[in-house]
Order: sequence, then structure tokens, then C-alpha cells
Amino acid sequence: MSTPFFERWFANHFINRIGHKTAFALAMLLCMLCMLWSTAAALRAPAAPETMAASHEWPSQWDGVPLRPLALSEVEQRFADRFPGAIGRMTDGTQTLVMREVKQPTRMLHPAADCYRALGYRIEQARLERDAQARLWRCFVAQLHGAQKIRVCERIVDAQGTAFTDTSAWYWSAASGQSTGPWQAVTVARPM
Repeated sequence: MSTPFFERWFANHFINRIGHKTAFALAMLLCMLCMLWSTAAALRAPAAPETMAASHEWPSQWDGVPLRPLALSEVEQRFADRFPGAIGRMTDGTQTLVMREVKQPTRMLHPAADCYRALGYRIEQARLERDAQARLWRCFVAQLHGAQKIRVCERIVDAQGTAFTDTSAWYWSAASGQSTGPWQAVTVARPM
């Protein structure tokens, strides 16, 4: 009577124990090499993000109104240094625009509501709205305790003109190749 294949290879014999331990050690070594390779790739610095942001040319007008550039805050600059694209901040005198040109799909492009919540704002009245040019935006009202309310609207547009109002939908569309970049994300904030 012959023993089944499974029992023969996994029986508690000295040669099997040595073989299994050797195979496990080789698998662990391979995992460690992969981990070291991934760590080395992650530690490589991106190619001059500050130069890209500084050399990017932002629009001089928004909906026919001249724009004036604003400096990024210290927090915004730290974020921009790691961002895969360029970030610019402008005003037309009544509202602030944050424009981001995105070169590749990234989770660093997230909803403005997340930023405002992280800063302590309460988010209300979130909804989709069309503006005077029939562009669709995701809008909400943000209020910091005791401060003036801010109306915030945002959208992302790809290289073919397809617009997204949901950051997650944009990310998966871009990551799967259904939407191609560069992408322009615009956030408009106006005191109420």
C-alpha cells in the first residue's frame, strides 16, 4: 500500500524538516530583499518639486477677472514640496483660488472638506452645484467656531476636459487609465 503524496512530503521526518526550513529561509530572504528594494525606491528624492512649482505658469484670469498670486502658507509649502505636480494660490480680490496641476494619480489630492475638517471647521450644506458657465462643482460651507462662514467649491478636470467632483472617482479613473493627465484641480473659497 503506497502512502499518499501529501503525507509523504509533509511527514515528520528529518529530511522533510530540513527541506521545509530551508525553503522558508529562502522565502524570508526573498521577502527581505524585496522590502529593501521598496524602501530604497521610496527614499529616492523626487525630481526638484520646488522648481516645478516655481516654474509653473498659472492663469492670469479666472472667469474674466484678473488674478493676483498669493504666497503659499508654511503648511501649504511643506505639502507642495512632496506633491506630484504644482500648487498655486491666487485671489481675484473677493475669493481665493487654490490650483493644483497633477501629473499622476495620487492620494495626496484629497477633498477640500477633509482639509477644512482637519483645521477644525464644521462642514455643512455639501452638495453639487452648477455655476454661471454650467460647470459642475462640489460645494460646501465651512465654519470655524465664532468665525465667518466660507463657501468652498471644487472640481478636477482632465486633459480631455472631463470633469470630476468626487476625488475618489477621479483617482480610480486616473489610476485605471480611463482619465489622462495632466489634471487641474481647482478649489475656490469665498467668505460669506
